[in-house]
Amino acid sequence: MDFGRQGLAAGSYTPEVFSDLQAVIVLVLAVAIFAMQLYALVDIASRPARAFPAEGKRTKNFWVIVLVVAALFGFLALPFPLGGGSLSFIGLLSAVAAIVYLVDVKPAVAPYGRGSGSSGPGRGGW
Repeated sequence: MDFGRQGLAAGSYTPEVFSDLQAVIVLVLAVAIFAMQLYALVDIASRPARAFPAEGKRTKNFWVIVLVVAALFGFLALPFPLGGGSLSFIGLLSAVAAIVYLVDVKPAVAPYGRGSGSSGPGRGGW
């Protein structure tokens, strides 16, 4: 007996269609989460360390460690050909660290600019 895919009649769907769609959705979400975590890591690397305590946030080192761990779990959550293929729920939860950084910490330290220059918020400078 042949258990392969059979022709699709109008209005009928095989379980494989839903399985393939689910795999594509998981892949897209995992890649998007990992890309967001990498963006947060690149952004924090360019922020001056003095801006974090000046705005009442945790230190830059704290956020770097949190974001590196989150990106590691995000990589492990990527499906097999790209990453570890495991820890998908933990990978989803690790997105919270990048989201908190991007919506709370980054806007607070953005006025300090990039790098280790001496300009404060609103002072301009190079």
